[in-house]
Amino acid sequence: MKPRLLVTTDIGADPDDEQSLIRLLVHANDMDLEGIVPDLWEKHEGRLGALTPQTQMELVHEIIRRYGRVGDNLACHANGFPAEDALHSMVKRGPVHVPNPAKQGAPVDVSHLVGDGKDTEGSDWIIACADRGDSFNRPLDISIWGGSASLAQALFRVRQTRSAAAVDTFVKRLRVHAIGDQDDTGPWIRREFPRLFYILNHGMDDDKLSACFRGMYMGGDESTTSREWVRANVSRRHGPLGAFFPEETWTAPNPHGCLKEGDTPAWFYFLDNGLHVPSEPGAGGWGGRYEWSDQYGCYRDARDTVDADTSHRATVYRWRSRFQNEFAARMDWCIAPPLQANHKPEAVCNGERGTEVLRVAARPGDRITLDASGSRDPDGDGLTFAWWVYGEAGTYRGEPLIEGAASPDAVVVVPDDARGKTFHVILEVTDTGNPPLTSYRRIIIAAE
Repeated sequence: MKPRLLVTTDIGADPDDEQSLIRLLVHANDMDLEGIVPDLWEKHEGRLGALTPQTQMELVHEIIRRYGRVGDNLACHANGFPAEDALHSMVKRGPVHVPNPAKQGAPVDVSHLVGDGKDTEGSDWIIACADRGDSFNRPLDISIWGGSASLAQALFRVRQTRSAAAVDTFVKRLRVHAIGDQDDTGPWIRREFPRLFYILNHGMDDDKLSACFRGMYMGGDESTTSREWVRANVSRRHGPLGAFFPEETWTAPNPHGCLKEGDTPAWFYFLDNGLHVPSEPGAGGWGGRYEWSDQYGCYRDARDTVDADTSHRATVYRWRSRFQNEFAARMDWCIAPPLQANHKPEAVCNGERGTEVLRVAARPGDRITLDASGSRDPDGDGLTFAWWVYGEAGTYRGEPLIEGAASPDAVVVVPDDARGKTFHVILEVTDTGNPPLTSYRRIIIAAE
C-alpha cells in the first residue's frame, strides 16, 4: 500500500536535496505525497547563490514545474502520478535562519526554534496532515532531509493545546526517518516524545561518514554514481526535469563528486516495493537497516556484511545497482513512449500478488515450497529469479538451504537448530529489459 509521505528539506545548500527531490518526483506514483516543507539555515548558500526564504521556495516550485512538463509522459507509463498543481499546493514555508546544531546528538535548549510564536506554515501543515487521518489507518511518514524544527514545533503546539491522551494519539500517527540531527531539535523531540517512532540515520558510532545514508554513493560498485552514469541516464537528453539534476556535489568524501542523494534513504525507507517492512526497522531494504538504541531512545544504523565489508553503508549500497536501474528507467519515462521504455515485473509468490510480506510458520526440518512461476513482465521481457536469505534481517544466524535458488520454484529447508528463530527469504524477479528492473517479495519464516 502506498505510504503517506511528508518531507522536510534544507534544499538549496548542498545540491543533494535537489537530487533527492527529483528522484522522489519520478517515484511520486508510489507515494501519497502530502507535504514538502523547506527549512532555511543561517548563511544558506548553494549552487544558485545565496538563498532567501523566497528563492528557496522558488527552487522547490521550479523543480515541480519541470516535473509538470514531463507529467503527461510519466502518466503514460503508470497510474497515480500527482498533478503539478497538487504538488505546488503542498509546499509550505518552514522556519528560516535555523542555526547549525550545537553538538551532534546532544540535548540542548531549543527555545530559539520551538515555542510560542514559532509556528510556521510547515508546522501547521504537519498537524493538519496528521489530523486528517486515513481510511486505511496508514501513519504519516515524515522524511527529514534537513532539520526537524518544523516537526518539533508541531509536536510542541499539539502538546500545548491537547490532552495527554490526544497527544499520545497524535504521536502514534507519525513515523520519522531523519538524516542526522541537522538542527538542535532532534534530541529534544526524542527526549520529550519517547513513544514517537524515530529513526536517526547517523551511524551508531556517531561518525556521520559511516552512516547508512552514505551507502547511496559510497562503498560497493560506485560506477552508477559517476558523472558519466548520471549524464547518460539522468541529466542529459532526459527532458527538463533531468536537466535540472545537479551534476556536482561538494560534500567530501565523494568518489565522483556527482551523485550524492544523502537524503534519499529517508524516503526509500518507506517505499512499498515488496522489500521494505517500515514497521520493522531491522528488516532492511533500499533505505537501510536499523536497530534499537537505548542510549538514544530511537532506532540507529545497523550493519550488514557484503563481501568482506561489514558496515552501516552496506545496508544501502547492497541494493544500489537495483535502485539505480529503476531511476534510469523512470527518467526514460520522462521522454519515451511506453513501448520504448522498461517497466518492472510483477513478483508473485505462491499465487499471492501485491507487495505484502508473506509470513510462514514452520517446524525444524520442514521443506517449504515457494513458487514464483506466476510472476509476469508487462513488457513481455524474459525473467530471471533469485531466492536468498537476508541473514542480518532475521534472528537465525545460520545459512538455511535453498534448493532451486535460481529457478521460479524453490524449496527452503528449515534447519534443525532454528526452533524459536526467524529468517527472511528474499525473492528477486528481474526482467531482461534495458535497464533490467527488479521486483521483490519478502517471506519471513518462523520456526516454531
